[in-house]
Amino acid sequence: MGDPPSGGRTADGRPPEATVAQLVQRATDQITRLVREELTLARAELTAKGRRAGSGAAMVGGAGGVALLATGALVAAFILVLAEFMPAWVAALVVAVVLFAVAGLLALTGKKQVGRTMPAAPESTLHSVRADVESVQRAAKEGRGR
Repeated sequence: MGDPPSGGRTADGRPPEATVAQLVQRATDQITRLVREELTLARAELTAKGRRAGSGAAMVGGAGGVALLATGALVAAFILVLAEFMPAWVAALVVAVVLFAVAGLLALTGKKQVGRTMPAAPESTLHSVRADVESVQRAAKEGRGR
């Protein structure tokens, strides 16, 4: 930061003290610079973390895709096992019916779960806000009545 702009010295050889305005200006400049540097650092850190998270999410998605393929192979294996005891088309039909039944049960259970969460409005918060509004209105009426 160096000497004040005047460059002069006091009688005892020291540089003159900065005015309050100069000190405030220096503090403002330093705080601004510090905030900018911190934001730059945060941006760089978040960018690196975002890249890591993105590649991790891609791997999880890939794992889901491979698991889906494995499930298909497992279903095919189950059909082939049943085909040892009955015609292949009947085995495939039996497996398809079982899978549709499982899908139907999951859909019904999911629908019940969603139904329990309705309405989606935050009821307790709305009740609390209404109570706050009523108490403010009462207080305002009482204040006018004085």
